[in-house]
Amino acid sequence: MANSQAMCSQFKVDLMNGLHAFGASVVRGATTKDAYKAALYLASASRGAGDTVYNTTGEVSGAGYTAGGVAVTTATAPTLDGTTAIFTPSASIVYTSVTLSTAFDAVLIYNDTSASKLAVSVHTFGSQTVTAGTFTLTMPANDASNALVRIA
Repeated sequence: MANSQAMCSQFKVDLMNGLHAFGASVVRGATTKDAYKAALYLASASRGAGDTVYNTTGEVSGAGYTAGGVAVTTATAPTLDGTTAIFTPSASIVYTSVTLSTAFDAVLIYNDTSASKLAVSVHTFGSQTVTAGTFTLTMPANDASNALVRIA
């Protein structure tokens, strides 16, 4: 068998677990997992791949919604499915008893433990409004084709 060039599959999971630091100085020294949050954004906002940190520009507001969003349940550790590192929150993301009358269609997942609230990913869905109700983002299957975060 010939050699083949590739990023090591386990490295992708290790990266998600914060086990590698390629910079000149290591910034973090914590040995516990970080806490993540999910903030909702208006359909008129401009969230996307260019986001680097959480900010309130374009974030929804309304009765029952707290700026910064809600906690993301991360009981399931990153893993591999074939050669793809995958992670999906272990529970749906739920905003209870909210009234959000301006259309929203995106959620930003971000690291709430980091001082600068580092952005992880932006996910979009059909435009929504909620009146005195519960808004739930049901998590997809945690596999190489569907996981919320995939590094192939």
